[in-house]
Amino acid sequence: MASIKNLKKDIKYTLGDIISICQITTELNPEADKAKAAAIIDEASVTFDELMAKVNAKDVEDKKAHFKAINAELETKANALIEKVNNL
Repeated sequence: MASIKNLKKDIKYTLGDIISICQITTELNPEADKAKAAAIIDEASVTFDELMAKVNAKDVEDKKAHFKAINAELETKANALIEKVNNL
């Protein structure tokens, strides 16, 4: 990982893209469940807030391991959200 700045950008762009995909899916597919789509968007927003709070935490002993864990958590949560969007 290059920097904290890039990690924050990754979080923002990844979860923002998932929200956009979810919105586009509901617009293009009238049979899609809008309540499920709203739940996915809410979950992405909560995930964003949680990950940004972890990135901004100041009382971290091993910063390198901490940021690697955040990056791994972003990947797993993003994959889970994408799977949910695909099932709409």
